[in-house]
Amino acid sequence: MKTPPATSVLARKVRRSLRRVPVWVWRLLMHSVSSSERARFNKDPITGLEYTFDVDFVGAGHRYQLLDVIAPPAAGDGATTALPVYVYFHGGGWTSGDKAALTKYCASQAEAGMVVANVNYRVAPEFHMAHVLDDANAALNWVQRNIGRFGGDPHRLVLGGDSAGGQIAALLTAATIHSELASHYKLHPAVAVQDIKGLVQHCSVVDFSVFFEKGFVLSLNFVRMLLPGRGITRPKPGRHEHLRRAARFLSPIEWLDSRHPPVLVTTSERDYFYTANLNFINRLREHSVPVDALVYDWASTNTEHTWQQNYRYPESQEVYRRLHAFVDRVAG
Repeated sequence: MKTPPATSVLARKVRRSLRRVPVWVWRLLMHSVSSSERARFNKDPITGLEYTFDVDFVGAGHRYQLLDVIAPPAAGDGATTALPVYVYFHGGGWTSGDKAALTKYCASQAEAGMVVANVNYRVAPEFHMAHVLDDANAALNWVQRNIGRFGGDPHRLVLGGDSAGGQIAALLTAATIHSELASHYKLHPAVAVQDIKGLVQHCSVVDFSVFFEKGFVLSLNFVRMLLPGRGITRPKPGRHEHLRRAARFLSPIEWLDSRHPPVLVTTSERDYFYTANLNFINRLREHSVPVDALVYDWASTNTEHTWQQNYRYPESQEVYRRLHAFVDRVAG
């Protein structure tokens, strides 16, 4: 379980049986499950913490540009030592999702002794990746200026996310390191790279090369919708080279080097992005970046994509233990 297993025959057969999911189908699915997930994942709320909901981190009154802060009760004005800060971005295929479904997940981390910022952001296809990264960067700017009031240390940040949210956290980390990537998005990083002590990735979209593989579950329109000035279209077969080039600026794996902060990766053979995550782990190791990998095999039935959100699973509890140890190690 601690090292990436070989992909099982069953896993390969299941993946080959999948058909590419269009964006509209994904959005419909996410809309249909959002209410039930919010109720299921947040059952039996964690008490004894300080909850601050719907902070407008830009000040423009946009319904997507809101974040929640969850902090231990001793992390306020009477605290003598500031706590590490975990900044989290939800998943949802860049088109959907909401921080509200992650409240208990984030509270579970705050309970372990960190201040957590749970962040919303503008979504596609109305907005593209430049808008999303701009929101994520604005959230970091707000954290840098304000998290001390909640007992957090703005110089001990750990960024994290699941699925598309993991990609956002990873790409923002990369843009903080690489001026070429930041310039591509006209981004002025809100924090210094030395303030980002670690990165947490749950079933994340960290390697866009998988979108171009035959039989991958998500269509190439997920790539197209994140690019400026491109509609969701059906181009002629074989005309994907422009997408491959553009995907470099979406794909965190393309921007790894030895300056990258330590990373915790959790995934499983049942995850859509299993191969992407294994590629990411291997590339991190090639660059001698410290990486803690928790990878479950196909036999672990509770490890479907973004299972980490469901606190009831023992596999989720193991993720939380590893996450707490990781934050203690890199930012404690």
